[in-house]
Amino acid sequence: MTVSIAARGDAARAIEQVVPRLVTDLVASGITAQDPDLWGPAAETEAASRLGWVEAVATSRPLVPQIVELREQLLADGVDHVVLAGMGGSSLAPEVITRTAGVPLSVLDSTDPAQVTAALTDRLERTVLVVSSKSGSTLETDSQRRVYEQAFQDAGIDPSGRIVVVTDPGSPLEAAATDAGYRVFTADPTVGGRWSALTAFGLVPSGLAGADIGELLDEADAISALLSVDIDENPGLVLGAVLAGTDPLRDKIGIVADGTHIIGFADWAEQLIAESTGKAGKGLLPVVLDVDAPELTADLHDVQVIRLVGSAREERHVADHELEITGTLGGQFLVWEYAVAVAGRLLGIDPFDQPDVEAAKVATRALLDGDQPASAQAEPAFRESGITVSAIGLETGSSIAQAVTSLLSAVGPDGYVAIQAYVDRGVNRELAVLRDVVAERIGRPVTFGYGPRFLHSTGQYHKGGPATGVFLQILADDAGDLPIPGRPFTFGQLIRAQAAGDASVLAQHGRPVLTLSSGDLPALADVVTAAVQGPTPTS
Repeated sequence: MTVSIAARGDAARAIEQVVPRLVTDLVASGITAQDPDLWGPAAETEAASRLGWVEAVATSRPLVPQIVELREQLLADGVDHVVLAGMGGSSLAPEVITRTAGVPLSVLDSTDPAQVTAALTDRLERTVLVVSSKSGSTLETDSQRRVYEQAFQDAGIDPSGRIVVVTDPGSPLEAAATDAGYRVFTADPTVGGRWSALTAFGLVPSGLAGADIGELLDEADAISALLSVDIDENPGLVLGAVLAGTDPLRDKIGIVADGTHIIGFADWAEQLIAESTGKAGKGLLPVVLDVDAPELTADLHDVQVIRLVGSAREERHVADHELEITGTLGGQFLVWEYAVAVAGRLLGIDPFDQPDVEAAKVATRALLDGDQPASAQAEPAFRESGITVSAIGLETGSSIAQAVTSLLSAVGPDGYVAIQAYVDRGVNRELAVLRDVVAERIGRPVTFGYGPRFLHSTGQYHKGGPATGVFLQILADDAGDLPIPGRPFTFGQLIRAQAAGDASVLAQHGRPVLTLSSGDLPALADVVTAAVQGPTPTS
């Protein structure tokens, strides 16, 4: 078996009580047969066109030699630096695959002008850009493609030999890429972005970077037969039962890499879980944790801990109420996809739509086009220590300490904090330490996400899931900016519009948002840390 699971406490009880029911209801074989009725009448239409991922191993096999051949051609031409322009499911799986394989892939999933500029100036003469988007209409990816086309042309490089496109057949991007002479790979249109790890979206950039994508498919294939059978030992049913079948429901899913050889898997699972389940006021909030995260020792009533462990850990004593899972990367991809589909059934929601993701996109475009009413935007409340403070749905007081205390005091007994950093994630890692600082102080789960990357991941849960979150936005006042060819706005204007647009949509859903903006992010981290470590907030 390429994946194995062990559980204790509430997790084990969920397996004992829920899996037999799933077996009786023929859920595993139903998913494999692509039965759209499994999630109820309201989900039937969407599910009917979103279950192609169960056949991804077979449909993706013919791509492997094509990708290998293209890689060899590029290497022969001296092109050995692969950059991926993609958001959400188009970038998260390739990042896990290549990091685990130990091969270099530069992932550009940001509109931060400093991060985009850094990518453009990194070995451009040896770069191939993979543009991944199901429709091609994703604003971030379109902007990244435009600026790379211009950079190639300015350097005297023909973009047609340096841009590879992955998209759905018949999409506007396919037509435009074909006209431009780009190499195009099309993926199965019946596979949603977050389910696309084993399709062209996961395989093309990973294979061009040097990962063994044939082996990845072999790993998934080795578990596929077991996942299709309605038996108690089916790991997809077992994991799905733990995700959404605990009683009472532990709806915060703490995912910990604890001895696994897989690097960054929790970031991929974060999108799959949050975007699939966070809707209609329900959902599961994934929380990516380190092995020493405060949540792991806090004994929180609503946190289900899942540890990704290595094979050497299989005989270790599993902690109470926890689940441990080990396996190959390809096997894990497929098991978690089945499990989240199962979780959607248990929660009574459609796991294949994302109704609230579009809201932030619409708000962003309205701001860029000047159509957003001024009342929907947060005006600066004050400045302190070079930091601009603004808020929606929250009283800030007159100092950063008061504003942070006010935000944290709004966290209820079932609540959480989401820290959202719209910054260059390549050089601002110190901001991530705020996650543990806040979690230690308030004794509740805390997520940390880079914007706009998280908008295509946990963004759906934040707006469509339970109304229990409070939000801290961090923005960078960068001195430099970067124009977007053919657009009336810059990357700097775009990322600020994305932050403001998301804040306005969160506020419309009754979620309080505190925004801090500074040109000195290390100093901002120090100020926020001092504010968090002040008097204990009370709800």
